[in-house]
Amino acid sequence: MIDKLLKPIKLGELNLANRIFMAPMTRARTNPGGIPSKIMAQYYAQRASAGLIISEASEVSLAAKGYSGSPGIYNTPQMQGWQQVTQAVSAQNGNIFCQLWHVGRMANSILHAGRAPLAPSPIQAQASVWVANENYQGMLACDLPKAMTHNEILQTIDDYIQAAKNAIACGFAGVEIHAANGYLPDQFMRTCSNLRNDQWGKNLEGRLAFIKDIVRGISQAIGASRCAIRLSPFITHRSMVCSEILATTYALVAWLDEHQLAYLHFAEADWEDTPLVPIEFRQKIRKLFPGIIVVAGNLDAQKGERLIKQGYADAIAFGRNYIANPNLVEKIKYGLALNPLNNATIMGSGAQGYTDYPTS
Repeated sequence: MIDKLLKPIKLGELNLANRIFMAPMTRARTNPGGIPSKIMAQYYAQRASAGLIISEASEVSLAAKGYSGSPGIYNTPQMQGWQQVTQAVSAQNGNIFCQLWHVGRMANSILHAGRAPLAPSPIQAQASVWVANENYQGMLACDLPKAMTHNEILQTIDDYIQAAKNAIACGFAGVEIHAANGYLPDQFMRTCSNLRNDQWGKNLEGRLAFIKDIVRGISQAIGASRCAIRLSPFITHRSMVCSEILATTYALVAWLDEHQLAYLHFAEADWEDTPLVPIEFRQKIRKLFPGIIVVAGNLDAQKGERLIKQGYADAIAFGRNYIANPNLVEKIKYGLALNPLNNATIMGSGAQGYTDYPTS
């Protein structure tokens, strides 16, 4: 029986109708310049019955970009585009957070006028990114990054803080810092991608300095109850194998608990042979962080219900199921069959596979 997922939950100042969250998912449907489009407003409004929508990842600066068709939230046209999204969601009595994004080394220089992407250290990710222009559409390998200077790190922290302010100004209820999946904050946290020997590396505290400064800055700017963070310690693809990531995660989570954030979001692997998250990890995280924990991954309603009943999660974020089922809450509530996902239209193909999924 699905019961816990459908119960209301309080998130900071928000009273959410249920614990079924929409996970952040890059869909590559922006207008040129990373400006959110009208069809994006329709897409999010269709899914506003979620307890909380977490937007697709949004770049905090031009240097943060890693994919074609992804949105930014660092200039006025982008903010105006996002405002039509937040207004459309609000009109349906929904709640939406903006996920803040910097890809770091997860980029190809074609998106940066030939300049190398920025990263903690000059270590190339064995991964690829989505690129679409007049000459090419598909995945391109990530390029060798340039190690960030001290001033570039400080500027990037400021970019996150300003992006959070921008998000609140254009109607988001809060922001989620994307510190998962091999992107820039994750790169700073891991020994495999951070070989620095200064205050931004060297040891565990150094590797956490970047994300801590971002969290502190955003919390001071918009309030800690409007700030959340996403982590993925068990995801190791994109060259992110790190023997110290669990110790680093535990140290960060203990620190985050002191700062009373809106929630802590764990991205777990969502492919078929996904590694199991040890129960000892869930137990330790719950002990370190008694606040709201959100889990996303290879979960259906039954698995999500079980995690909440066990006390290891307070809400569950669904990704692919939300792409294909705009009324996922209703379908879970009444045990209705789910629409199948069209994998070919996940990225950048207009209304098809985006706003045309049936709700019956």
